[in-house]
Amino acid sequence: MRKVFVLVIILTAAWGLYSQERLADGLPPVQIIKLGWEKVRINWMKDPLTSPTGENFYEMRTRVSTERRPRSALEERNVSSAREEKQKPAPPPRYVFEYTLALHNTSSKAIKELDWDYVFIDSATGEILGRREFTSVEKIAAGKRKDLKIMVSSPPTNRVSAQSLGKKEHEGIIEKILIIRVMYDDGSIWQFAHP
Repeated sequence: MRKVFVLVIILTAAWGLYSQERLADGLPPVQIIKLGWEKVRINWMKDPLTSPTGENFYEMRTRVSTERRPRSALEERNVSSAREEKQKPAPPPRYVFEYTLALHNTSSKAIKELDWDYVFIDSATGEILGRREFTSVEKIAAGKRKDLKIMVSSPPTNRVSAQSLGKKEHEGIIEKILIIRVMYDDGSIWQFAHP
């Protein structure tokens, strides 16, 4: 009985070693085609011709042109409070950050899950400014290409403002992708070998 138990443990360990697919040259089984990030402003797509009451410009113009009666005290208060509301400053715009990665599965197996890091490096000093760690649960067939997109609220580095839109936020930053782990459909795993 003990021999059978030891044999089962040895076979399980051997299967675990077999399923940890590592390429001889240490390169990940995917080819990175394109990477990028952008700041996306949210909740800006409202109709500019819509009034606070929900009427569009043409409905409001028609209603006002047909209503030529004096206002009551309550209506005057509502109109003045609406004017005061319009004079209040608008809340600051909200942004999210969309990180994209286009890659090609160069292995002979379908990928089920992928761990990848987006690393931001100062081009002058070589210092790591930021690192975003992502897990994409996407099926990528063998030999196929896939675009991965992830939206988060945190900026790539502290140099990038989360509240304002800057046109030169990409300057002085080197961007790199590190593939950390690839899980295949059959359960086998490719893992980044740390030097």
